[in-house]
Amino acid sequence: MLAVSALLSGCANSTDGNAPSSIKEFTFTAPGGQPRIFYDPPDSRGQVRGLAGPDLFDPAKTIGLQDFRGQVVVLNIWGAWCGPCRAEMPDLQLIQEQMAPRGVTVLGIDVRDERAAARDFITSRGITYPSIFDQAGRSLLALDGFPRNTVPSTIVLDRRHRVAAVYLTAIRFSELIAVVQRVAAEQAPTGAAPAGQGPS
Repeated sequence: MLAVSALLSGCANSTDGNAPSSIKEFTFTAPGGQPRIFYDPPDSRGQVRGLAGPDLFDPAKTIGLQDFRGQVVVLNIWGAWCGPCRAEMPDLQLIQEQMAPRGVTVLGIDVRDERAAARDFITSRGITYPSIFDQAGRSLLALDGFPRNTVPSTIVLDRRHRVAAVYLTAIRFSELIAVVQRVAAEQAPTGAAPAGQGPS
């Protein structure tokens, strides 16, 4: 695994109910144009905070990382207009189905789309994991320095919502599942939500 601890900056208080710690906020820089980046050891990871937006199916509802406290979150940036996004969604759905009992959720971020087209796209493919509707890409501002035009992208967050892995390309189940399983097996923070618990 590639250690990229030098790319993290700033300090923040712990958001998992523990005493203040040295958890850093996430700042993205692509070293050498790598399409796959892994952040290890866990203490070197930067935390994503404040990522939220309107639910794709319910404009009156806001969803975000705050709804998945203590869970591993697989963020996927997608659009119904994006061919590679369409190709990888069944694999992401399989991740959701297999890993939900272990406290993992997939959270989509739908960008540069029309809401009706995106909802039809999700419904017709039987996708059950939630998505933020973010036509303008505002929710991605929480990912400091992240290239917002790179679609699809997938970001694996550990149970403290620190960035464990970034894929700046389409993914396959076989390459993602091992990383998600490894991150899910890491020690959960104190006060973490029970496995499989999603938004209330």
